[in-house]
Amino acid sequence: MRAVLSGLWKGGAMASARVPLDVTLREATQRKLRRFSNLRGKPVAAGEFWDVVAITAADEKQELAYRQQLSKKLKRKELPLGVQYHVFVDPAGAKIGNGGSTLCALRCLEKLYGDKWNSFTILLIHSGGYSQRLPSASALGKIFTALPLGNPIYQMLELKLAMYIDFPPYMNPGILVTCADDIELYSIGEFEYIKFDKPGFTALAHPSSVKVGTTHGVFVLDPLNSLKHRDLEYRCCHRFLHKPSIEEMHQFNAVCRPGNFCQQEFARGDTAYLQLDSEYVYTDSVFYMDHKSAKKLLAFYEEIGTLNCEIDAYGDFLQALGPGATIEYTKNTSNVTKEESELVHMRQRIFHLLKGTSLNVVVLNNSKFYHIGTTEEYLFHFTSESSLKSELGFQSIAFSILPDIPECSCKASCIIQSILDLRCSVAPGSIVEYSRLGPDVFVGENCFISNSYIITKAVVPAYSFVCSLSLKVNGHLAYSTMAFGVQDNLKNNVKTLLDVKLLQFFGVSFLSCLDIWNLKITEELFSGNKTHLSLWTARIFPVCCSLSESVITSLKMLDAIKNNSPFSLNSYKLFSIEEMLAYKDVEDMIAYREQIFLEISINKKQSDLEIP
Repeated sequence: MRAVLSGLWKGGAMASARVPLDVTLREATQRKLRRFSNLRGKPVAAGEFWDVVAITAADEKQELAYRQQLSKKLKRKELPLGVQYHVFVDPAGAKIGNGGSTLCALRCLEKLYGDKWNSFTILLIHSGGYSQRLPSASALGKIFTALPLGNPIYQMLELKLAMYIDFPPYMNPGILVTCADDIELYSIGEFEYIKFDKPGFTALAHPSSVKVGTTHGVFVLDPLNSLKHRDLEYRCCHRFLHKPSIEEMHQFNAVCRPGNFCQQEFARGDTAYLQLDSEYVYTDSVFYMDHKSAKKLLAFYEEIGTLNCEIDAYGDFLQALGPGATIEYTKNTSNVTKEESELVHMRQRIFHLLKGTSLNVVVLNNSKFYHIGTTEEYLFHFTSESSLKSELGFQSIAFSILPDIPECSCKASCIIQSILDLRCSVAPGSIVEYSRLGPDVFVGENCFISNSYIITKAVVPAYSFVCSLSLKVNGHLAYSTMAFGVQDNLKNNVKTLLDVKLLQFFGVSFLSCLDIWNLKITEELFSGNKTHLSLWTARIFPVCCSLSESVITSLKMLDAIKNNSPFSLNSYKLFSIEEMLAYKDVEDMIAYREQIFLEISINKKQSDLEIP
């Protein structure tokens, strides 16, 4: 999880009057969480909350999973009521990116509501894709990733709704666009509000180091009239740069240099502070478009019909905005994962469509932006004494039944909606979610266990990732458990079988692993595209009749690698992670989580009755 931290402005008497940055952020965040908690399961008044909350999905399988989870949440009264919740799926065919998903969502809104959505405030959350760097979210979606807080526990959806809870009352009809895997925290004055009331686009901006700017969008802002910086500033943007180089940021005057009157303090993640005289830039997070701009984009989408290339909502929409926007960026494909033939042409059409539209910027000088990226980063922020853990009030034990697990001074384990036997052991730095662990189970340090059932004696090696999926194969219920190292790169791919030796599994050459498992290197070993061979598409995970058998078998795979001892997989039907997702049984996975939820709820009620 990468963190971008805004500064604490220091200048003369201003510094002495300031409450420390982390304190104000924590207090502001906790206030939003309390306010959202009070709305859960209750009807909201007109104008108090979003009219529509829409989540995008990559395909029909994902759409079904999202709809089922939303339905469960509403039945359990975990979300505010009186709001229209929707899942909008991308059309089948070529990948269209989050920009294409935005256009598709606009069409869905038009079909559902006609002219009625002219007056709506809409939250659009992009949650398509299969989260290859955080595979625990692959089956049921990034927006439904569990968080260690709340009762019942929050998932990313609830956190999004909580962090944006102050926006709708001060927003003109339009759409706020965000992604499922980032968190924005901010603090402003007690009587200040963020307003989205200007025509065109409005984006939030966070002060960040120049290095961070190379992996984000960067705003080139018009000069500030005042000599004093405030927590909340409304600025005009001359142009927007998408993942620029440091040289480009300087070339286009995006870099700010603190003067004597205004010095800024940055944090790099949760560690060392940068020098007070550091250069900085303003980076992006979420953006809003008014209804007129949304209708313009919709008309464009209706005109082109089918989209056959990936469009980036940030890079391709925002770079066209502001008086300084130029068409040169449309030919820059260095940040594109797959360059389709019509990409440049489509970008140029979008540029001409949006050119002249204003880009307003809400500068939040006391803010943090977190991006949830990899399993390792997830482990760090949930189990270490990180700033995010403090600001959101993450718990080491969230809605679970388990023994007292001692915490060390720097790390703790994190248990989320799980049932652990009194005699099981979980080492510091590990996460267990939606799982049952029996009496003779030992989980090593820095592990991630998800959706699993381990009842027999087992040792989970340190730095293991273990996640089980329910499958429907030929009409029958089955189970498969993906197991590998938390540092393994599932996206890394090679083009030929000869290069498979370059892949790594749990720090060992994948070729050696196949030898240990008695598997031969053939094209049949991989699913999907035969020129993109990876751990994601490798058919190495056994399909079993029971959840517990599935977990134990996959753990034996890991144990064989750790001890360099043979464990033949020849007798098993094997799936790749790609195939596991294609055959996933969403209903059974949700039912398993529901069963754990009910058992914990009953246990907690009994415990409450026993307290005198």
